[in-house]
Amino acid sequence: MSKHSVVFLIDVDNTLLDNDRVVVDLRRHLEQVTGAQRSARYWVHFEQLRKELGYADYLGALQRYRLEHMHDPHLFEASTYLLDYHFANRLFPGSLDVVEHLTRWGPTVILSDGDVVFQPHKIERSGLFEAVNGRVLVYVHKEQELDDVEGRYPANQYVMIDDKLRLLTAIKQIWGKRVTTVFVRQGHYATDPQILAENPPADVSVERIGDLLQYDCARLLASTR
Repeated sequence: MSKHSVVFLIDVDNTLLDNDRVVVDLRRHLEQVTGAQRSARYWVHFEQLRKELGYADYLGALQRYRLEHMHDPHLFEASTYLLDYHFANRLFPGSLDVVEHLTRWGPTVILSDGDVVFQPHKIERSGLFEAVNGRVLVYVHKEQELDDVEGRYPANQYVMIDDKLRLLTAIKQIWGKRVTTVFVRQGHYATDPQILAENPPADVSVERIGDLLQYDCARLLASTR
């Protein structure tokens, strides 16, 4: 397998796609079809699973909710809402343009955390799978899978684009100067004051994903600490 000069690794949730807005829509839908009390139970299961697994498992939380409310007539409606959701409408402005822009200098690869069913479904439904020509990696904890990433997409230099400063810090500690970290300040993780205080700044910080259209490869790599 040939080695690339540079590979761009891009997160999905709140980096390319407004996942906070997806959650707002899902909350509203569940309250409408199940009522506030039962909707709250779904989110209790959701948060418990997130702590257990380390990632968001929307369908897994629905399975647990089902065991608790086996005869709820709205279960079918809730599940189809998740599967039929128009994720393409929740891409941040400029997301697809940035993917195309970066591909001028090297492969763009989706690098995401999540479950093995819903997260790939979201990536495909949003149009991101097609945008990166199928170069998609979904792990439980991506910062622990960098050896596998290197094996699949060997490169002299990586550019990691993410809204989670904690993950960027962890990846920087492993790859050092071989990675340029890009912090996209979108979503609730990106504005959490505790996370910002506990982690050093990324090599590059932008307010929104579309801002990366103003960067070429040389400018990004020149920022590497």
